[in-house]
Amino acid sequence: MKTNKALSVSLATLLGASVLLSACGSNNNNGGDDNAAAANDSAQPAEASTKKVTIDFWTFWGSETRRPIIEKIIDDFNKSQDRITVKHTYYPFGDIWTKELAAVAAGNPPDVIVNDINTTAQRADKNQNTNLTEYLKKDDVKGRFFPQLWDTVIYKDEAYALPFTTDTRMMFYNKDHFKEAGLDPEKFPTTWAELEEAAAKLDKKSGDKYTRIGYSPQYAGFDWGSIAMNFDKGLNFFGPDGKPVINDKAHVDAMNYVLANAKRIGQKNLDNFKASFGSKQANPFIAGQVSIWPDATTFYTQLRDYGQNVNYGVAPIPEAEEGSGHYSVGGGFVVEIPKGAKHPDEAWEFMKYLTDKSAQTYWAEKNFDSVANQEAANDPELLKNPVYQAAVDNMKVTKLFPFPVNAPDFLNLINPNRDAAILGQVPPQEALDKAQKDVENLLQQNAK
Repeated sequence: MKTNKALSVSLATLLGASVLLSACGSNNNNGGDDNAAAANDSAQPAEASTKKVTIDFWTFWGSETRRPIIEKIIDDFNKSQDRITVKHTYYPFGDIWTKELAAVAAGNPPDVIVNDINTTAQRADKNQNTNLTEYLKKDDVKGRFFPQLWDTVIYKDEAYALPFTTDTRMMFYNKDHFKEAGLDPEKFPTTWAELEEAAAKLDKKSGDKYTRIGYSPQYAGFDWGSIAMNFDKGLNFFGPDGKPVINDKAHVDAMNYVLANAKRIGQKNLDNFKASFGSKQANPFIAGQVSIWPDATTFYTQLRDYGQNVNYGVAPIPEAEEGSGHYSVGGGFVVEIPKGAKHPDEAWEFMKYLTDKSAQTYWAEKNFDSVANQEAANDPELLKNPVYQAAVDNMKVTKLFPFPVNAPDFLNLINPNRDAAILGQVPPQEALDKAQKDVENLLQQNAK
């Protein structure tokens, strides 16, 4: 599909994010404090005070793209009723949550804040956000959201936030490269083994130097941890019983897959190639240096803005074997009421508005974010964009992994062992056995 012809919806992205964080994704945070407003259009009890209440809403959306969008939503909310005024306060992504924790400790937090979806339970465990049980008895909004997103806001069977946005990873691929290599540009590899075969055909060299790499799991938004989850049929580093399963055979197999890919190209070649990557405007996929690029579907906005001449397709993450599942990983953000907020009732009204269909559809239209509200995500106008349609469809196989309350820093124990295996310092099984033992020890220490 040519991005300047087939794709029409204009939207933007974050971390994994963040996986992890994931990837999700990237954040554009340039801006300052702004006044705006918010609250839900539901009726207020007749006995309520007629005095107008101002609530403070903290976000990290300060870019020239996102700031006007959230402020338009706030303004619409303010105009929808005469009881609540929302004040928008912006802090950079790297500062907002540190400032919030300090404000909670000082007893002067904001009334509503945007926060990370996968750490909601951790904040609940530390008494840093507000239990929403009483509000949900009056306004049962659970059905608005994708089920896996709702699960992330639960702590001890009670909700502490409302999901706002999410994301999902898919495979972007260059159709012209596929055709040039003798591959079907309309048929993306179904399994990881097929992907590796295609990647070898897509590689290009000039002498000993690679001028194009078909695919490498060491780039972009689907690394060993995500592949390990995919290989393990959607199971990440902890089993259903909460016990660590880091050294599962599927996770070892995924590490061996990563190492086989690096062997095909050569780790030194991979490192040198990665060192040549530039800014977003010079993204290696957009520049034609890489043929297959796993990323959050919000990567579409970079293609829209900088890759108008890239003939690309988007496809699900491959399966470990046929029928095992095209499992992907996601992240996202919630809105919540920090503990000690002065106006929790008014904050709840605004949160309902932020997560209802109208505001969520508008956010999705303008930002190309995958929103948490299922009805908004399936808006017919949004689904006219094939990438957005693909993202919504991919939610069926998208997994989110809230950090365990009793081991919030477990990745700091896994990552050094992962790196040792990738660098060839220790065999994969040995590395992941060590990671397994380290996390088990962490859980034992935290249980005391």
